[in-house]
Amino acid sequence: MRNSMCDFLLGPLLKSVSRSFYLTLRVLPVDMRYPVGLAYLLARAADTITDMPLIKPALRLKMLLRLRAYVNGEKYDCALLHSITEQLADQQRHPNEQLLLESIKPALEVLQQLSAFDRVAVRRIVLTLTRGMEFDLTTFPYERSGRIVALCAWHELDQYTYMVAGCVGAFWTEMTYAYFPNALYGDPVIMTERAVCFGKALQLTNLLRDCAKDLRIGRCYIPSSMLERYSLTPQDLLSTDSAIRVLPIIQELTRYALAQFRDAINYMLAIRRSSTRLRLACLWPIVIGLKTLFLLASSTNYLVPELAVKMRRQHVYKIIAVSIIFVNSNTLLRAWLERLITATECQLYHISSDRD
Repeated sequence: MRNSMCDFLLGPLLKSVSRSFYLTLRVLPVDMRYPVGLAYLLARAADTITDMPLIKPALRLKMLLRLRAYVNGEKYDCALLHSITEQLADQQRHPNEQLLLESIKPALEVLQQLSAFDRVAVRRIVLTLTRGMEFDLTTFPYERSGRIVALCAWHELDQYTYMVAGCVGAFWTEMTYAYFPNALYGDPVIMTERAVCFGKALQLTNLLRDCAKDLRIGRCYIPSSMLERYSLTPQDLLSTDSAIRVLPIIQELTRYALAQFRDAINYMLAIRRSSTRLRLACLWPIVIGLKTLFLLASSTNYLVPELAVKMRRQHVYKIIAVSIIFVNSNTLLRAWLERLITATECQLYHISSDRD
């Protein structure tokens, strides 16, 4: 299925719109790289549509549902698709994002070239991911309305993290079994459950990292049921004076994310040591996620959007270098990752002690 257009979509284009996932994709075995990369690219285009504040949510939702229909095999009108992507691209200020939107049609054409199995799998994962995006558009207010809406209860947060990331773990595992049936030890059901936790851990980390920014576009992913335990409202979180009061919630969510990362570690260690590329592809996001949680646990500025935690590029390169040395040793890997978890747990404990 490899051709020049596919190479462009999953090479220069994907690299321009995703620094971290591009690294993961490039280390994947080539057979698995194309369906996984294409699924990501289509989902990334859908996400770009969802996050365009210059376009009213109702129109974004209409365009998102139209793209979903095209991904699911509905025959598209070339003129209509061109009109939609042109309208979106005109509203997009970032050249790489604009190019991504203009590449929707060739990406759909590449999708048709996949094997029947891959095509069904890609359609299924994009369907679930776009349901998460639809949830954003229908649950939260228009970014410029000045209002904030919070999720109601824990189950909504759990469902959301599944729709936008946990499902990716299941998809990843499905593709692994399809292309490398002997790469994973253990029961497939258990492995899939661990993979879902893996995805949820990464998404919860992202939500904690981006909390302050999300609040300013009207989205509070911290459930109101949690806020009410501390007599807080979503609007209270706009003030940095609320940092001390919201700290127990941040800590609770961080500890939950750490527990899910333990499932992610068990998943990664269940990959046979001979499958080095698959191991690295799973290891890198785990380490980056754990180090991000440590930075969050060490910060008192999580309600200040300008001071959002971000991994520096040189730190990512250091992770890659260390991981290549450790990748074939379960003992070294587990010790490394447990140290990262323990460091965050200690930081949470010290902050709690100082607060008391």
